[in-house]
Amino acid sequence: MKTLTKRKINAIVEKTDTGFSAFAVDHPVFTTGKTISELSDNIVEALNLYFEDDGVELENKNVNLEIDLQQFFQYYRVINAKFLAERIGMNPTLLSQYVQGRKKPSMAQTEKILNGIHQIGRELSELSLVSKNN
Repeated sequence: MKTLTKRKINAIVEKTDTGFSAFAVDHPVFTTGKTISELSDNIVEALNLYFEDDGVELENKNVNLEIDLQQFFQYYRVINAKFLAERIGMNPTLLSQYVQGRKKPSMAQTEKILNGIHQIGRELSELSLVSKNN
């Protein structure tokens, strides 16, 4: 088996009532999952079945999951859009319009938002919480 390492397969993610669904953009592959993590594993498994006769084996790093801002903020309600906007130097009203689907962000704005989300994620992953018992 050869591992696909150079190219990423894009998969569009959509929020459903029971979790998430994803479909590969350039291949007839579709799957679901209760969480993003499960969905990621399931799309890789489905793509591996699709490519089985070609002798190609994929890993999670070979798949790029894409979700629109509106669905992202609906699912990750813990992320405050106003705080994020202030953090990345964006007008909070503009980000709110992106989140509500009233406006579509440019690629540059999308990258700015994504970089801000990634930065917050990195900061959170470096923390340890302690409980102070009185």
